[in-house]
Amino acid sequence: MRRISMVATVTLALVVALSANRSPAAAQAPLTSGGPVDRAVLEDLAAAYRILAAEGVIDAYGHVSIRHPGNPNRYLMSRSLGPELVTADDIMEYDLDSTPVDPKGRLSVQERFIHGPIFKARKDVNVVIHSHAPAVIPFSITNVPLRPVYHMASFLWQGVPVWDTRSVKGDPDAPALLVRNNAMGDSLAKALGDKPVALIRGHGNVVVGPNLPLTVRYAIYTEENARMQMAAMQMGGGQVNYITAEEGLARDKAPGDVQRGWELWKRKAMGK
Repeated sequence: MRRISMVATVTLALVVALSANRSPAAAQAPLTSGGPVDRAVLEDLAAAYRILAAEGVIDAYGHVSIRHPGNPNRYLMSRSLGPELVTADDIMEYDLDSTPVDPKGRLSVQERFIHGPIFKARKDVNVVIHSHAPAVIPFSITNVPLRPVYHMASFLWQGVPVWDTRSVKGDPDAPALLVRNNAMGDSLAKALGDKPVALIRGHGNVVVGPNLPLTVRYAIYTEENARMQMAAMQMGGGQVNYITAEEGLARDKAPGDVQRGWELWKRKAMGK
């Protein structure tokens, strides 16, 4: 018995010694930040939240992200907070797996996994917007495709895919209709492809673009176009004369003064 006790004591001592000498690299290293971000960039991101809320595009649960200006493998997004309340101080940093770099006790958005996979898949995308815009929902649950009827939404000429959470087979989160892990985010990013907009069945949409002013414009006019398309379809009297691919492509090459709308929406939303 004494010999067994001595062996156990020595074994325990070895385990303690090995644990004490284990390299910090063996544990998960803390994420490094992409670096400081200009305050004006953070304020513009906060303004985007407020603009989209003021324009009726996002509700209490919508969110906007931008790629980190100093590191393409990081992105910035508000903590879990109602869009109309977001300020520059609420912005958090994430890696492309949607892991917060330094949460500081703040709660992250559940569906942040929409954002990281899209930034991974689309090097041309610097902004991702997710909304529950109500007018687009009918197009996500019927066989009627969302198509451009309005020159300000001509970017929809490329087609608007519909992604269904149930397409991620065997995922326990799929029945909840939310994008709560990277596997689901990867599937959504694949469905989006090279398009600016994709619908999420029974949920909302995702809108992407190269910068905040243009992507906010896309999100606003996607919702407005959905309302107009439904109105046109209800009028009857023949088929809807949709914006053509040729017209949409021409508009893509000459989108007009994007900054003009951004400045107006920002002033209205920020009360300045």
